[in-house]
Amino acid sequence: MKAIVQRVAQASVTVGGEQISSIGRGLCVLLGISLEDTQRELEHMVRKILNLRVFEDESGKHWSKSVMDKQYEVLCVSQFTLQCILKGNKPDYHMAMPTEQAESFYNNFLEQLRKAYKPELIKDGKFGAYMQVHIQNDGPVTIELESPAAAVDPKQLAKLEKQQQRKEKTRTKVPSESSRERNAPRSKDDPSASSGAEGDVSSEREP
Repeated sequence: MKAIVQRVAQASVTVGGEQISSIGRGLCVLLGISLEDTQRELEHMVRKILNLRVFEDESGKHWSKSVMDKQYEVLCVSQFTLQCILKGNKPDYHMAMPTEQAESFYNNFLEQLRKAYKPELIKDGKFGAYMQVHIQNDGPVTIELESPAAAVDPKQLAKLEKQQQRKEKTRTKVPSESSRERNAPRSKDDPSASSGAEGDVSSEREP
């Protein structure tokens, strides 16, 4: 799990021209959920966000107080693009948790934040919607957080990515050909001699 945490003077979310959420001084959190995230990573991220010391104390000393210490607000926005892996210049999102699972996971994340803090001070955007997020960064101060399990070995990362790709392709897989048909040479004009591009779903999700 990855989070971009920004200290803000104010922040808001607009969907379809209508402002649906806003906060004053506090934190704006962009959250990216990965395939491998579990309740353990969720709880780790909740603790880190709420205890991150990015505010000054009463005497003006910097990096002394957390959002809870100051009783400020938190605006959370789900952003699967944080789990992007670049293939050349093309973003690939196979490491992001699928939408159906991610929505439930994200709602659980919000619930845990509200339980650990004050429910009325936790705001969020609209999951899966096309949003305009307006952030007035204060400082600027931007902190990148990553749960321990998110830092996987490159070989393990590649393995998880391939597994997700296979799942995506299985949904649209056509009946297999016979061995003779598979091994038969095909001309360039053969429409069935596909390059495989139509099975590429790496960028099919909209931000």
